[in-house]
Amino acid sequence: MEAKSDKTEYDQVREDLKKLQADLSTLAKSVADGQKGNISHLRDEIRRESLAAFDQVKQRGDEALTRARDASGKAVESVEHKIEERPFLSIVIMFLAGVLVGRFLDR
Repeated sequence: MEAKSDKTEYDQVREDLKKLQADLSTLAKSVADGQKGNISHLRDEIRRESLAAFDQVKQRGDEALTRARDASGKAVESVEHKIEERPFLSIVIMFLAGVLVGRFLDR
């Protein structure tokens, strides 16, 4: 009779192990599905953040370009004004600058 009792206990343990294995498999699948959802959410969040950062950098670049254009325009106008004020002096300065550059390039 003890042999029969041992066999039923063995079968019961075996069934419990099979149930435990099935539960662990279900749990692992649930965790994996949850992680896929988290990864998808993180990917979307990273995409939004990177687009926002790109837009901010683009806006700053556009502002810097506009400031540079304004400054260069003002510099050109200033040089033109100076040349108009003193054309002879401007020609002499350009001639001397050309001579200096020519000397440096000869070396």
